[in-house]
Amino acid sequence: MSTQRDYDPDDNFARAFDPEADIDEDAAVEALAWQLLLLINPDDEDAAMQQFAAARDALDEGTDAADALRDVIDWKSGFFVENEDPGGLIEVLDELAARFNLRIDWGVEDPSDEDFLSDAEVPSLIGTAFDRLREHHYTLWTYEAGGEHHAGFITRQRDDEALPIVAGALGLHVRPGAG
Repeated sequence: MSTQRDYDPDDNFARAFDPEADIDEDAAVEALAWQLLLLINPDDEDAAMQQFAAARDALDEGTDAADALRDVIDWKSGFFVENEDPGGLIEVLDELAARFNLRIDWGVEDPSDEDFLSDAEVPSLIGTAFDRLREHHYTLWTYEAGGEHHAGFITRQRDDEALPIVAGALGLHVRPGAG
């Protein structure tokens, strides 16, 4: 016998609010987007505000929250690279790490060397970056971006509990450092 209160594991927030409640779902999505942007732009509220304005415009045009955020954070506080682009991944992660005054040790003298890049695989590079960032108390997060792409961002390690909750509510199923 099915009741209205059956648990649906794919809809964790279905019963979070009373169906009679007057809740502005667009405002809730915007609030979650703002919280995510603050987490991935630590100590840089100006960058978060610029990205939030762009995300809000995209949301107003009907863009999905996950897609809007992916587009506004790319190369600013996040990354979205093709599976076959290890050079692009190294470049964007170096850029993102530099925001925190960090340098990722890729294990080679020149990570842009053609011989290194021809053997490099994006998932293993993500693992290397995760390990190097953890040494400085930062976490590299990835989320599902389709079979041909990898996407993610960097946060402080102390935000490891908050980020999956906020990102998950926006439809970004994150995991730490998985390629």
